[in-house]
Amino acid sequence: MSNPASRRGARFHGHAIEAFRAVGAECDDVVTQAPGHGGEIAARLAGSYDAVFTLGGDGTATEVIGALTGLDVPVGILPGGTGNLLARYLGIPLDIDAAVRTLVGGRRIRMDLGRLENGRAYAYSAGVGVDAEMVQRTPRLLKKVAGMPAYMIAATRAVLRARLFHVRATVDGVAVEREASAVYVANQPNVLGGHLTFGPDIRNDDGLLDLCVYTPRDPVDAARIMWRLFRADFRADPQLYFMKGREIRLETDPPQLAQADGELLGREPQLIRVESGAALLLAPMA
Repeated sequence: MSNPASRRGARFHGHAIEAFRAVGAECDDVVTQAPGHGGEIAARLAGSYDAVFTLGGDGTATEVIGALTGLDVPVGILPGGTGNLLARYLGIPLDIDAAVRTLVGGRRIRMDLGRLENGRAYAYSAGVGVDAEMVQRTPRLLKKVAGMPAYMIAATRAVLRARLFHVRATVDGVAVEREASAVYVANQPNVLGGHLTFGPDIRNDDGLLDLCVYTPRDPVDAARIMWRLFRADFRADPQLYFMKGREIRLETDPPQLAQADGELLGREPQLIRVESGAALLLAPMA
């Protein structure tokens, strides 16, 4: 299942089909037409197949993963997007031929999902503030040309112009109020090949989501916090706040744009629940 709107999805669609044939695997291909189409097709057809593979970005992958919760059909992620965060985290090769060979002979793993109140699932992180602005301000053309560096450029700009907002986070019934420029509800511990860690002791298989609140007040603060995240240094700091829970509601003032796995969601509030072990994925052999 491929997304032609992704950075590499259209270019590598035929390539992926040939890669399956090369390893002796039968494969039927479907091209998605619009957001939501991949999940709809997967839910309708997956029961007739041993596995479902996606070729696109993280949004396409999590759309399909979310649609297949409760079914014993694993999802293999072929990296066809800009960030490919899930593929990178799982250790899936970015080369399509190598990814197909690795996943066809791979293992099954279980992973938690975050589920928004509108029904949308995410596998990596949801957030408001800097990261949503980064997604919004990364031009589609720049993503197609530059790939992952396009996000880094947009992220740097977003951090430098970040403004504080008020956030009220209710975690399993306990309310916390903070000033913030970025708030994450993380399911995965890190990005950039493990070099940048969102918070302490984050796991994707513990049945919990992790609230991460960052409050830099100027570019110097932002640089200091980023340095600490790169070093996974989570000693007590008034500009960092972390809390775990199964259900998290975010309310912001003024209302902030939100994103989940790189897809814009609109404005707050958002209620997010964890679905423990809901994602069944193919991963490289350990």
